[in-house]
Amino acid sequence: MATIAERLGGIGRMGLVTPFLLVALLGMLVLPLPPFALDLLFTFNIALSLVVVMVAVYTPRPVDFASFPTVLLLATLLRLALNVASTRVILLNGGDGTDAAGQVIQAFGEFVLGGNFAIGVVVFSILVIINFVVVTKGAGRVSEVSARFTLDAMPGKQMAIDADLNAGLISQEDARTRREDVAQEADFYGSMDGASKFVRGDAIAGILILFINILGGIVIGTTQHGMTMADATNNFVLLSIGDGLVAQLPSLLLSSATAIIVTRASTSQDMGQQVFGQMFANPRVLYVAGGVIGILGLIPGMPNLVFLGLASMLGGAGYSIGKGKAEPGSDVVERLPEGMELPAPEERELSWEDVPPVDLVSLEVGYRLIPLVDRSQDGQLMGRIKGIRRKLSQEFGFLIQPVHIRDNLELGPNQYRIALLGVTTAEAEVFPDRELAINPGQVFGKVEGTPTKDPTFNLDALWIDPANRDAAQAAGYTVVDAATVIATHLSQVFRENAHRLIGHEEVQHLLDQLSRRSPKLVENLLGSKAISLGVVLKVLQNLLAEQVSIRDLRTIAEILAERSAKSQDPAALTAAVRVALARSIVQDLVGPDEELPLIALDPSLEQLLHKSLQGSQGETIGIEPGLAERVQRSVTDAARRQEAEGAPAVLVVAPEIRSWIAGWLRGAVRSLTVLAFTEIPDNRRIRVVATVGKGDTAQARA
Repeated sequence: MATIAERLGGIGRMGLVTPFLLVALLGMLVLPLPPFALDLLFTFNIALSLVVVMVAVYTPRPVDFASFPTVLLLATLLRLALNVASTRVILLNGGDGTDAAGQVIQAFGEFVLGGNFAIGVVVFSILVIINFVVVTKGAGRVSEVSARFTLDAMPGKQMAIDADLNAGLISQEDARTRREDVAQEADFYGSMDGASKFVRGDAIAGILILFINILGGIVIGTTQHGMTMADATNNFVLLSIGDGLVAQLPSLLLSSATAIIVTRASTSQDMGQQVFGQMFANPRVLYVAGGVIGILGLIPGMPNLVFLGLASMLGGAGYSIGKGKAEPGSDVVERLPEGMELPAPEERELSWEDVPPVDLVSLEVGYRLIPLVDRSQDGQLMGRIKGIRRKLSQEFGFLIQPVHIRDNLELGPNQYRIALLGVTTAEAEVFPDRELAINPGQVFGKVEGTPTKDPTFNLDALWIDPANRDAAQAAGYTVVDAATVIATHLSQVFRENAHRLIGHEEVQHLLDQLSRRSPKLVENLLGSKAISLGVVLKVLQNLLAEQVSIRDLRTIAEILAERSAKSQDPAALTAAVRVALARSIVQDLVGPDEELPLIALDPSLEQLLHKSLQGSQGETIGIEPGLAERVQRSVTDAARRQEAEGAPAVLVVAPEIRSWIAGWLRGAVRSLTVLAFTEIPDNRRIRVVATVGKGDTAQARA
């Protein structure tokens, strides 16, 4: 036989729960219910409220209970429908006695309140004040503020996700999941802002229904049932108070659940673990509290036994918690067995083993940054560097070698240094106990912090306290921690120096992999009359120097095998390979867009550069320094305008001068891509957005 849970699950999968519940609510509003049905539904309402409170307590993250606003609405409608149904029964049959509306209402009216309606009015008033003034009002305010800050922080969170994705810290799937979490969080808190109004309106409705029941019952009892004022007041007030308490108890539970949900922080722990872990983690708190309670217990006239007993319990709990923890600052020293001595160091001759090779990539950190790379201290940097290596290896087409990480006492405590082949490439300073709020170009409002520059892209930034993270994101800043700053900087160093990270071993490994798929191609490429491994390496380095991926090694090998019989010049071979990879190069720039925005050189300037290059036998171009400065400035301005519009900065030139122009402008404009006319695919429309050099050539000739 199927279990109840399986049957309910089957009904839920068919989508019948909500329609059935709405039809039942409509029936309660229209059809009279017998007292037994009221008892059953009131009991179910209390049980449902308890279940919702327990789910709110044990849910690790508020957004994990995303259906809570809908559950809150349905529970509120159920309670109001029950109020209408019970009001009908009370007014119709209230003259028959206090059991006319069912045993649940009678129990709350007589047993809980002792049959005294004055006590009932006082208890009901206290519950209403607690629910309406304290819990509901506070939960509504927190919901409103949470919704506002969550929606304001969405752009900053989205930019942080994009920054992590671009730095290789997360994959595309992780980024998609995090974006969905951000959108779900915004929808949830927005819904909670509206759902809190249901709770507030329900509390007001409970007060109005109580007074309507009392006044209407007294009038009906005295006029229609022939009751005296005292009997009518006793019956109908007790029934109305009982009905109000039966409805107010679930309302208070749901208000508490709402307050718990909106005041929770997103952690991997439920509410009990979170509260206990934060309140009772430090035994000194219990010692101090126990000491104060003990002192109060020694004062004459105080309940000494109660105070001293509680003080003893607090002290015992503090001792138990402290006993299970190691003393802070203590060092664990391993001791040798008694009578055993350390062996003397072995004396041997020096060998080549004692000459350490130069690390391809190394990261040196100051002593305060050691926890970032120490897995035993929950350091995240090692994992992020591995993610960067994986992403860039897939992007560039060859394996990025591991990073050698070590501490360096010569550095400042918060400094780090990135070196390639033993040469320092980049260094900066980060603060592990703070976070970096980067200004992406447009922010709103002021955030407290220490002004600085982002070490990767030299953007304006602030070192802020982690508590101000949400405020900074709401103001438009992209906020990252110290480990992310280092990882992003390392990723940028990898991108700019990819051509230095590939060598003969990597090229040989790539060709070995290609030979397993295309053995004849590799045989023709590296045959006795073909190209050498050094030339292949130089071509790949030329491509990587201009951020061109070498993933399509088969096409590269085919072009090299075809052209190597005519020329062994790496520059000429690189130009031929770039033409073959044109579709891939342009797709990496503009994606699937059919239009390619271009920056062009003035024809007279291009002709001047071409003649100068021919006159210098292709080694360099001799142009007037003032002209060179003006051209660089014009290209830089045009590239920045393209970047501001979110479009790639692409300069198109003649094939003969492309290589020299690319090398000349690489240092001036880091984001610029230089293409030859022959490298533009046929399936792309071009649009010239700027022309560089108008008027400069005539001025230079003059």
